[in-house]
Amino acid sequence: MSDPRPLPRDRRLPLVDRLSPRHAGYAGILAAHEAAMRSGAPGYVDPASGFFVFTALEHWERGACCGSDCRHCPYEEGPRGPRASPPPHG
Repeated sequence: MSDPRPLPRDRRLPLVDRLSPRHAGYAGILAAHEAAMRSGAPGYVDPASGFFVFTALEHWERGACCGSDCRHCPYEEGPRGPRASPPPHG
């Protein structure tokens, strides 16, 4: 069942224990994630690993955490991304 609330802006960033802001490909990964979310795609190909990764919005629309430690899980608590503001919505 889908969550009827819009995805909170701060939940767009990945959890730092799943993708550190110090990761060499962090900016490229966030750009790929944002592009997928803007286009409505369920995920993106990770530019660092080549694996398919679901977006935070795709997870949010499922309505609950699946417990698989997903990079962009919007349900998990904890620090997300750099302490700066989330990437711009565009």
